[in-house]
Amino acid sequence: MSAEYTPWAFLDEYRGKNFRGQWPTLPEMFRITVSRFGERPCLTIYEPDRISLNYNESLKIVEAIARWLHSKGIRKGDAVAVTGKNSPEWAAAWLGILFAGAMVVPIDYQLKDEETELLLKTSRAKLLFVDEEKYGRYTSPQGRQDHPELQEVISLRKGIGTYLYDLDGPQAEIEGAAETDLAAILFTSGTMGAPKGVMLTHQNLVSDCYLAQGTPFPVYHTDVFYALLPLHHAYTMLAVLIETLSTGAEVVFGKRMVTKAILKDLKEAKITMLLAVPLLFNKVLAGILRGIRAKGPVVYGLISCLMALSGLIKKIFKVNPGKKMFHSILDAASLTTLRTCICGGGPLAPSVFKKYNQLGLDFVQGYGLTETSPIINLNPVDHYKETSVGKVIPQVDMKILDPDERGVGEVIVKGPVVMQGYFEMPEETAATFTADGYLKTGDLGYLDSENYLYLTGRAKNMIVTEGGKNVYPEEIENEFQLFEEIDQILIRGFVLDKKMKNERIEALVYPSPDFFKADTPRETIKARVDAIISEVNQRLLPYQRIEKITILDEAMEMTTTKKIKRDGVN
Repeated sequence: MSAEYTPWAFLDEYRGKNFRGQWPTLPEMFRITVSRFGERPCLTIYEPDRISLNYNESLKIVEAIARWLHSKGIRKGDAVAVTGKNSPEWAAAWLGILFAGAMVVPIDYQLKDEETELLLKTSRAKLLFVDEEKYGRYTSPQGRQDHPELQEVISLRKGIGTYLYDLDGPQAEIEGAAETDLAAILFTSGTMGAPKGVMLTHQNLVSDCYLAQGTPFPVYHTDVFYALLPLHHAYTMLAVLIETLSTGAEVVFGKRMVTKAILKDLKEAKITMLLAVPLLFNKVLAGILRGIRAKGPVVYGLISCLMALSGLIKKIFKVNPGKKMFHSILDAASLTTLRTCICGGGPLAPSVFKKYNQLGLDFVQGYGLTETSPIINLNPVDHYKETSVGKVIPQVDMKILDPDERGVGEVIVKGPVVMQGYFEMPEETAATFTADGYLKTGDLGYLDSENYLYLTGRAKNMIVTEGGKNVYPEEIENEFQLFEEIDQILIRGFVLDKKMKNERIEALVYPSPDFFKADTPRETIKARVDAIISEVNQRLLPYQRIEKITILDEAMEMTTTKKIKRDGVN
C-alpha cells in the first residue's frame, strides 16, 4: 500500500454536492454511505435470532427520530442524552440526535443513578433516551421533580414507554449542524466532583475516523464490526460505530461481556473486526494456550516453534501463513472469520501482541484519549511494532515535552482530532494546553525515527526511587498479563522512610477466582503469587523490582473499559 494511501479521497466527488466543508458532518457522512451501500446490512443484533436493518432502513428510522425531536422543540446546539446497553436502538437514537442538529451526550450505563443525574444536569440535556430498566426512575413523579429540565424521557427498547422505532414527526426544515459545531460531549469520569465534559465537533470525529484508516489501516464495506465495549466510550463510538458508518460495513451489537457469549457471537455473526481491551484478549489467548498445553509437552513445543516461524515469515516477508497453519486452533476459539483485532483502552503486553500475530491474525494496537476523538496512534497492519502503540496518524503533530536522557517525556499533540476543550471549564481547558496550542496528554513516552510512539506510563503514576530513577507502573504491570493465576495487579510506590521520602515498589494482587478454588489455602495462593513475582523480578531492572506484595481479598474497582480505578485503591 503506497505512502499516499488516503481512504478519504473518494469524498472529493461528494464535496460541493453533499457537503461543503473540509470534512462532512456525521449526518452528511452517513447519507453518503447510504447512497453507496444502501442495501448492505448496517445495524445488527442476535437475540437469539438475527435482527438487522440495512442502511436504507436505518436512514428512514433516523430521519423519523430527528423529525420527532424537532417536533419536541429540539434545535441546533441543544443537548440530548442517551444511556443504555449496546443495541441498534442506541445507535439509532445517537444518529437521530445528530440528524436533528443537536449534540449527543452519551452516558455510561453502569454509573450509579446519582452520577448519571449529575451528568444530565451538568450537560443541561433537554431529553433522555434510556433503556427500559431505568425508564421508570425518570418518569415517576419523583423523577420528574428531580429533573424538571428533561422535557421528555424515551425508552430505547420495547416494553415500557415510548418505543424508539415508533417515533416520528411532521416534515420540517431542520437546521443541521456545521462541521465545526459540537457533535458530542463525552464525560471522562463519573466521579461526584466536577465531571469533565470533553467537547468534540463533527470535524473532530469524522476526521479521526478517516485519518485512522490512513495509517494505513484498511476497512471495507464487507467488514463486520463487533460492538462489545460500551458505545458511550470514545474508543467504541469512533473505532466501531463511526468507522462502520463511514465505510458501509456492518456493526453487530454484543449483549454481554462474557467470554462464552462473545465467542458465540463471533462465530454466528462471522465477525471480521474485533475491537476490545487487553483483559478480553488476554483471556482468549490464555484459553488457546491452555488448550495447546493440554495436548502434552511435545505437541506444545512443536506448535510453539511453528508459531515463532509463522510470526517471522509474517514480519519479514509480509505474508501470513498462520491463518492456514493454525486453522483448527482458531476455529476452536471461534476466531477463523476475524481479519483484524485491535486492542485499545489500556496497555497490552508485547508478548500477547506477538502471539496473536503468530497465530495468523492481523493484531494491532492503538493509542488515544477521549480528548483526541480518540485515536492518534495506530500500528499499520503491514509494518507493526509489538512494543509500540503505533504510528502517529496523518495530519496529527505529536511531540515529546521535556524529554529525559531516555527520550521520555510527556506526549503532546495538535491536529484536527483534538477537542475544543472541557464543557464550561475554561481554567481546566487552559491548563490542558501548552502556550503554542498542543494538548498535554498526561502520558509519558518517546518517539522513534519512524514516528512510532512507545508509552512508559501516566505522569501522575510515576514512581521516583531512592536512586532517582523513574519507574512507570504500567511497564511492570504488563509483565503479568499472561499469568492466569493473577486476575488483577496494580503497581504503586510506597514510602519506607518518611524522612527520606524515597519510594519503593509495591504490588497489589487479586488472585484469579477462576484459577484458585474457593477452599484453596491462603498459604498456597501466597506461595504461587510470590513465585510469579520472583520470576518477573528476574526480568526487570534492579530499580524496577517489586519489594512488597499485598494480596487482596476483593477485586479492585474497574472502569467500563476494564482498567483499574487507581484513585479508588487504598
